[in-house]
Amino acid sequence: MTATTGPLGLDPALLEILACPDTHHSPLTVDEAASELLCTTCDRAFPVRDGIPVLLLDEARHRGTPGA
Repeated sequence: MTATTGPLGLDPALLEILACPDTHHSPLTVDEAASELLCTTCDRAFPVRDGIPVLLLDEARHRGTPGA
């Protein structure tokens, strides 16, 4: 069996099921240039480090916040 790798080194099947850890659990989209997963509802950006999504609210940044 060959492992399939998608954007940011993540498995495409995993990307389909990942959701924002906030109470709305909205889907996440990929920003390859920034190596982040983006929430479609709250505009948080979650880092992906070494192919591992860090879905902790404390680690996320708000993209609409200047200087964030």
